[in-house]
Amino acid sequence: MSFYLETECPIDFSFDYQEIAQKVITYCLKREKFPYEAEVNLTLTDNEGIWQINKAYRDIDRPTDVLSFPMLSYDTPGDFSFLEEESDDNFNPDTGEAILGDIIISVEKVKEQALEYGHSELREYAFLITHSMLHLFGYDHMEKEEADIMENLQKQILEELQILR
Repeated sequence: MSFYLETECPIDFSFDYQEIAQKVITYCLKREKFPYEAEVNLTLTDNEGIWQINKAYRDIDRPTDVLSFPMLSYDTPGDFSFLEEESDDNFNPDTGEAILGDIIISVEKVKEQALEYGHSELREYAFLITHSMLHLFGYDHMEKEEADIMENLQKQILEELQILR
């Protein structure tokens, strides 16, 4: 797996944010049985940075906690069989890895939401990465049924990783 981390703001977490990100991403890939080596990009920014991206790409004029930009299009969430039939456009020509997509997280929102929800910054950070990885696997939460599936998966993954509230 290739994992690229970019920081656009000061990071003052009390945990190794790179190690936690890699642990969560690797676990999500394994748990979902992703059949290829994968490439994932993670950018850590502040509220201003994510606000600008949210406005530019989603036409939403406010900051958010996490943005996911999947590079693959799924007919069914978590069904990767289409990759066998797809062209090489889904794979990095230099590494042969499937390009899953980009995750962008507001560090300020991690801190704000950890306080709001009464859990650690580590738990909030891991939750946002898990949430975004599920988006990169084709899951969504626009409909109640989809949201229930995604919320259940998030809860299971964090419990299995022992990253609890």
